[in-house]
Amino acid sequence: MKTNLIFLIPLLPLLGALFNLFLGRVIWRVAAGRDPSRRVVHFVAVGTVVASFAVALSLLVGPLFELFWKWHQGGKSGLSEALTQSVYTWIEVGNLKLDLAFRMDTLSGVMVMVVTFVGSLIHLYSTGYMADEPRYAAYFGYLNLFTGAMLILVLGDNLPVMFIGWEGVGLCSYLLIGFWFENNQFAYAGRKAFVVNRIGDFAFLIGMFLLFQAVGGLDYETLRSDAAMAAYRSPLWGERLAFWAGLFLFIGACGKSAQIPLYVWLPDAMAGPTPVSALIHAATMVTAGVYMVARMSFLYASSTAAMAVVAGVGALTALFAAIMAFAQTDFKKVLAYSTVSQLGFMFVGVGVGAYVAGIFHLVTHAFFKAGLFLAAGSVMHAMSGSGDIVKMGGLKKWLPWTHKTFVAYWLAICGIIPFAGFFSKDEILAGAWSAEGQGWLVGYGELLWVVLTVAALGTAFYMSRLYCLVFEGECRADDETRSHIHESPWSMTVPLAILAVFSVGIGFIGLPHVGGLPNVLESWLSASIARPDFHSTYPSIAESLHLSAQNHLGEGGLLLFMAIALVMGIAGIGAAWKLYRKGPSKLVADKSASGFAARIYQVVYNKFYVDELYDRIVVAPFRWACQALFDVVDKFVIDLIFVNGSAFVVGVVGRVARWVQNGQVHRYLGLLVVGAGCIFYFTREPTIDFSYTVSGGRVTFQADIGAGPSAIMSKTTELRWDFNGDGDSNDPEEQRFRNKTEAQLPIADVGSQVTLWYTDPVFKSTAKTVKPVDKNSDRVGGEQ
Repeated sequence: MKTNLIFLIPLLPLLGALFNLFLGRVIWRVAAGRDPSRRVVHFVAVGTVVASFAVALSLLVGPLFELFWKWHQGGKSGLSEALTQSVYTWIEVGNLKLDLAFRMDTLSGVMVMVVTFVGSLIHLYSTGYMADEPRYAAYFGYLNLFTGAMLILVLGDNLPVMFIGWEGVGLCSYLLIGFWFENNQFAYAGRKAFVVNRIGDFAFLIGMFLLFQAVGGLDYETLRSDAAMAAYRSPLWGERLAFWAGLFLFIGACGKSAQIPLYVWLPDAMAGPTPVSALIHAATMVTAGVYMVARMSFLYASSTAAMAVVAGVGALTALFAAIMAFAQTDFKKVLAYSTVSQLGFMFVGVGVGAYVAGIFHLVTHAFFKAGLFLAAGSVMHAMSGSGDIVKMGGLKKWLPWTHKTFVAYWLAICGIIPFAGFFSKDEILAGAWSAEGQGWLVGYGELLWVVLTVAALGTAFYMSRLYCLVFEGECRADDETRSHIHESPWSMTVPLAILAVFSVGIGFIGLPHVGGLPNVLESWLSASIARPDFHSTYPSIAESLHLSAQNHLGEGGLLLFMAIALVMGIAGIGAAWKLYRKGPSKLVADKSASGFAARIYQVVYNKFYVDELYDRIVVAPFRWACQALFDVVDKFVIDLIFVNGSAFVVGVVGRVARWVQNGQVHRYLGLLVVGAGCIFYFTREPTIDFSYTVSGGRVTFQADIGAGPSAIMSKTTELRWDFNGDGDSNDPEEQRFRNKTEAQLPIADVGSQVTLWYTDPVFKSTAKTVKPVDKNSDRVGGEQ
């Protein structure tokens, strides 16, 4: 099905960016002689994103009604027809033809709704949070540009169009993270995010090239065709093509979605404004990798090895990031490592084939994590910009709305029923336990479950620690800061309240398969996601998707796993509450003050020294190589030899020329004579050649003296002929033609070889030429 409205979804935010970054200032200065007001700036910025949400919603109302009608009729399948639009032919080279095309199916529809809805709330929140920002228009322009790029990413109908958005959000993350670039540390954080993402993007390109070489196309319909599915099974470098293509694409996802080892940029990204952190770390950029794996589920379903890598990296990241969050004292840093950890959960979901569970957690995480970051911004706004949770405490008295909404987000991420995180996290844990991939180690799925369960326990602990240190106990801020604590304006609290409502209610779209409960999200996504068949050598694309957990565990098993997840969440909350309810824990401080525990604490506090390790093994050698290239190539070869050296040579020649070119005519005349002599000398070498003609029993020879001094003085030229081939010119006939340029003889007097000597009359140098003679009648000869 085709429509002409899909392009408006990414276009509207891009138009907002165009206005706030370029046209608005020009138009207002021409019309009113000043820059547009802040009200105009944020009206355009917020309005374009809201309008994009409205367009997306209008396109999805019909399919939603169709889905519920099918349910009413007793059907279980979802929607099979996607909305597509081709704007124009973008690339057409050889066998490659790519359109700038957009695709609105059930999967991209979920992503678009999340991006535009949560993005609208973040834009609205920014109007209050950034009210005093001098570069107000630039900020909202970058925010609109980021949203437009993310919408291109999720709506692209082929991998290159997705890559446009992929690179777009990378650029905008650099602009937004380093927005306050006057601070060198913030500018460094922006550059770090940009460079680390480029590593993943390079691998993403390799994955695309492999797919194009194997399949001959990069649009999704071609990539999921029967011919493509067969190509994915072809061997490449000792493994299936699907493995290598999926692996390279996943490395790109690791950069964009901050997975091991490319996660190091995300904690530093807290340098940007807090609404930027909410936008990047909740609903948009960091979820791009999860969306890509789900979009390419037909590829990953063709290689259980690739799925094992995705799930394994996700599980390690979830646990690793959760541990690093334990000792952090900066509000936003805790949330940053929480984001890295939750993204690990999502990758485990899509890695074990529970694609719906992965996307479900993406959706729920978008709401409660955006709320957590915006609540952090509200707290820091009240604390005069400070984000040190050790200096907070007791803020629920001063920030009632922020506190109430934060409780909803906190319980959601801890996995407490009935909050959204409980349902989505439980689906991933159940899917991990039930996964059985061909070639996987025995118990690999169970191991993933154990790692995620420990990570979930850690999540509940460090998030509860955060809550207690910020809102419980007595306020530990100084008197001046305490005097300025106040609740945020409505433009900040209203988005917090809306996100809190969704942090509770959005979980009901993915209810577990117990008691006949409807799973709306599963039915909705069934047409867009491939179902991996772990027990078959060739995965099938199913019209309806049922998580493997349902078939393996049954209702009783699912209830058991839900209970275990809930107990883990409560245990983490209880432990943190006991330790941090009244402020920083004296027990933890005493235990971590000395001995082995202190060393462990320092390692965790310093994030396992991963950044320092990268600086030593990657950054330092790279800087050394760059310095060496600068010293050798730039300073020595280019500057000293080519630039300064050529200038020196020209200067020396100029000084010599000035000494000669001094206006004295007799010196000029002398140089003229010397030059003429040089010309005469260097052209002194004699040249000689001859040709002959055979006709009527006689041979006619013609000498060619050539040019130069010899030709000028040809009247005194000394020529000697040897016609009979005896090696000298003493025969009478030969003497008769001495110094003659033309000679005619009977054929009988001519040997098989003729020699001509020539003595230059000026320099007395001699040259000769020897040629064989063909005596055939009526023949012209002489070509050497």
